[in-house]
Amino acid sequence: MKKLFLLLVFFPLWLAAQDNKFANDTVKVNDFSDAKYHFNVKQVIIPSALIAYGVIGLHNDDIKKLNTDIRTKVLENEHKERRVDDVTRFVPMLSVYALNLVGVEGEHNFGDRTIILTTSLLVTFTSVRSIKKLTNVQRPDITSYNSFPSGHTATVFAGAEFLMQEYKHKSLWYGISGYVVATGTGLMRIYNNRHWLTDVAAGAGIGILSTKIAYWVYPFLKNKVFKGGNTESKVTAMAMPFYNGEQFGGSVVVRF
Repeated sequence: MKKLFLLLVFFPLWLAAQDNKFANDTVKVNDFSDAKYHFNVKQVIIPSALIAYGVIGLHNDDIKKLNTDIRTKVLENEHKERRVDDVTRFVPMLSVYALNLVGVEGEHNFGDRTIILTTSLLVTFTSVRSIKKLTNVQRPDITSYNSFPSGHTATVFAGAEFLMQEYKHKSLWYGISGYVVATGTGLMRIYNNRHWLTDVAAGAGIGILSTKIAYWVYPFLKNKVFKGGNTESKVTAMAMPFYNGEQFGGSVVVRF
């Protein structure tokens, strides 16, 4: 498991080593003509479909049966619970900062990308928490009634879309690697008997959509809140992970 985790963390950095053009993290000119800053129906088809599948699955007997069939298959053979998903949910988003640290220039400077990521996480966490309270779906391991949607999956897919948007101009493989980690994290939530397939699907959709929303509102935040100025000197952030012996977690403090 340790080898797998190290691979997931350093794979984006390995991709960076293949790029012959390294540059310092610079301040971008305010050009919001790119499609990612503007709502487009095509952008929401996949996340909306994932969310719709999850919501429909709350009441559809066939999808519910598929959920239970998958859980039965997973539990047929005794297996040890692997908590690597508690860590991998943060890998895609942290990879954006790691790549910048080793000299691979992303789409935005530190301040701007932190604004985007913070916005994405706020939308993600608010949505997940609210929906969990509304639905009260029991977890497969019957420990609680907050299964739908998967918060871990929402977080990691928000990070994967963030990584994709920040580095697709360099290579699509950066984003693809993030989505591989995200998919693996979602599958681990099912493997660990913490979530149903519908929880994971909806969580993935929420995470992707949250990051897209963050890019849509970023021009407004940049121009109206920060007056189009240099956010590099206006935004500072501190991230602190924790481990209490049973659970991994983390906190992020952003100062504007």
